[in-house]
Amino acid sequence: MKILIVGSGGREHAIAAAVAKSPKADKIYCAPGNAGIGQIAECVPIGAMEFDKLTAFAKENAIDLTIVGMDDPLVGGLVDEMEAAGLRVFGPRKNAAILEGSKAFSKDLMKKYNIPTAAYENFDDPQKALAYLETAKMPVVLKADGLALGKGVLICETLEDAKEGVRTIMEDKKFGAAGNRMVIEEFMTGREVSVLSFVDGKTIKIMSSAQDHKRALDGDQGLNTGGMGTFSPSPFYTDEVDAFCRKYIYQATVDAMAAEGRPFKGVIFFGLMLTEDGPKVLEYNARFGDPEAQVVLPRMRNDMIDVVEACIDGTLDRITLSFEDNAAVCVILASEGYPVSYEKGFAIEGLENFKDKDGYYCFHAGTALKNDKIVTNGGRVLGVTAKGATLQEARANAYAATEWVHFDRQYMRHDIGKAIDEI
Repeated sequence: MKILIVGSGGREHAIAAAVAKSPKADKIYCAPGNAGIGQIAECVPIGAMEFDKLTAFAKENAIDLTIVGMDDPLVGGLVDEMEAAGLRVFGPRKNAAILEGSKAFSKDLMKKYNIPTAAYENFDDPQKALAYLETAKMPVVLKADGLALGKGVLICETLEDAKEGVRTIMEDKKFGAAGNRMVIEEFMTGREVSVLSFVDGKTIKIMSSAQDHKRALDGDQGLNTGGMGTFSPSPFYTDEVDAFCRKYIYQATVDAMAAEGRPFKGVIFFGLMLTEDGPKVLEYNARFGDPEAQVVLPRMRNDMIDVVEACIDGTLDRITLSFEDNAAVCVILASEGYPVSYEKGFAIEGLENFKDKDGYYCFHAGTALKNDKIVTNGGRVLGVTAKGATLQEARANAYAATEWVHFDRQYMRHDIGKAIDEI
């Protein structure tokens, strides 16, 4: 099979690595890809939002299967466009990708179908939002309605902070058009857990759990980022939590989308908060999480193409998902200054140290090839992932592996997975 992957980050590198293990994969392309993906796939200089060019490329090159990794093209309707051209593509259609594309939609969906989530109100008028805050209990969470690269969420401890947040999102438009509408949500406390799932429109299969670290600095300080590291599985995702979520959240979400005439085929990411009142949904994503994919997919035993095709064909009920009985930890190596401002173009040394190292991976998130050298080309640069028999062992292995590679102005958190020491 000829396979096209759409995207350019660590998530797409993890997807490409999983696809490459399948005996069905004869040729892999990635648009636009990055320097790391280029070592296992042919990178094509087409942007993820260039739908006409992607569709034309897929037809001209007789692509058998396209996997859309990124949120923007999914929300924008790339799957619809490719399907209309007679192409086989994995990911939700535009009317289902709204599950991630609009936080207001997803909150309203949960309210309508009694799916546990935080209390909230939606606003498209900043003055009404400011008036609402006068009577709201602090702290609150402000969420830009649309896509904001994982950064459109503000946790506000005081009324003044919250008012400033409304101005930032809705008036200053820090997150662009994503802030035309906003959700104000009650602040929930508890452990966060990420759960990825495959969905075929009616059947849902749950992958291994994970936990992301969103804040830029050690101790969960600093600004929200797209993710500074992950571990899988989460020891806080117990059998009891799993049973509750399967009954009240997972299948309920799939059924709700079908009932709304928006059948979901692809990957649903459930961001959960384990509160004193039970698990509640923090957010949905309509694709693999990044960097969650970098610790979940390396542990999956199934042939990736088999699972993806079952989702497309509506035969997921015939698949038994299986994961290795071990653990994985990913530490993101970022550019100093991320997520605000940072320099690019620094040469990356030591990547060859990962070659033929079983259980160790170096997923490229923001890299490019320049004069035959791989250089930094983004805020999050590399995802160093390692497996281990236990979470503690995987964490030690991952941090040891971060020393194998280096670039100027390199930054990482030193406490990824620290929560596992509290067990």
